[in-house]
Amino acid sequence: MDIFAFSKKRPVWIDLNFNLLTYIVLGVAAFSLIVQMAYYWGLFSRLAFYKSKPQNDQNTSLPPVSVVISARNAVLELEKNLPYILYQDYPDFEVVVVNDSSDDGTTELLTDLARYEPKLNIVHIHQNLNFFKGKKFPLSLGIKSAKHDVLLLTDADCKPTSNQWIKSMVSNYQNGTDIVIGYGAYLKKKGLLGFLQQYDTLQIAMFYLSKAIGGKPYMGVGRNLSYRKSLFMDNKGFISHYNVPSGDDDLFIQEVATKSNSKPELSKPSFTFSEPQPNFDAWVRQKRRHISASKYYKSGIKILLALYPFTQITFLAAVIWLIFLPIHWLFPLSIFLFRTLQQMFIFWKSAKTLHEKFSFFLVPFGELFFIIFNPVIFLVNSVSKPIKWM
Repeated sequence: MDIFAFSKKRPVWIDLNFNLLTYIVLGVAAFSLIVQMAYYWGLFSRLAFYKSKPQNDQNTSLPPVSVVISARNAVLELEKNLPYILYQDYPDFEVVVVNDSSDDGTTELLTDLARYEPKLNIVHIHQNLNFFKGKKFPLSLGIKSAKHDVLLLTDADCKPTSNQWIKSMVSNYQNGTDIVIGYGAYLKKKGLLGFLQQYDTLQIAMFYLSKAIGGKPYMGVGRNLSYRKSLFMDNKGFISHYNVPSGDDDLFIQEVATKSNSKPELSKPSFTFSEPQPNFDAWVRQKRRHISASKYYKSGIKILLALYPFTQITFLAAVIWLIFLPIHWLFPLSIFLFRTLQQMFIFWKSAKTLHEKFSFFLVPFGELFFIIFNPVIFLVNSVSKPIKWM
């Protein structure tokens, strides 16, 4: 049967009106499909088919490292995760913890640990000294207090996947490297919220890690990011965007990262894990903070990040519309399956690269949720400021 054949049950006047509309909708579907394929096979495939290079265990030129953590009211997180950092298998490193006005026992915990942990360097700041919004002021103080040029940043609620975390990340500092972009995963949580956080983390990683692999990095994640102190100081730190609550990882990386000075590190020992947000409200607040920095992105990055969800919406809308036009229903179903199966495959391969156990058959649900959810977050942020980092 001709897929463009008109239904005999339709009135004649609909034939004439819908003929032009049909081709318009077909054009929208074709454009959206082509753009989507360009993302899957031109961009995301870099991560999906990425192979980590084996590290040289005999490397004797490993630089001294300063791990920098900004912590605020994080006594439970530090008590659980700090030992995994302090006991890394690495010859020369310190751990700088910036205690940002904590009043929950963090100060006492760090003071006690410092008595028998020579690697621990504590920086205490008071609330009336925090001129910057969010984490930028505490991080700036921690970086300034660091003894070594190579910095490795993470958060109080993060735990390295192995005692080779520092070595895996900083072994990339060769031949002019100034930045190493790592992956910070979330521990898998059962239920809908757990899936949404995992999907979101993977989708974001598919963008920034694929760009980093392609030599055009535009962000990292503060849960697992390394750069040189000299790079930070030479570029005056976060001064150009100090008024933005977030952006200590993405806006800074956009300013200083180049193809020649940056490398991604995607071996499993280099990963960190964080606890996912415990409830939907906390996750929404986190999303609002993270997304708030995106309006300061470079124009090219904005277009890259916006065109993908835009063509997701136009593709799905066109497919649904085609069902009601004089076209056989197998045609819109076929192009939907053609696109969705490739989407699921790329998600599955990307998750495999990042050693994530991911329910890839739920990808269409995640896609539908986020093409509604993310615009709502942007809209809410446009009328009210996100809650500051706590």
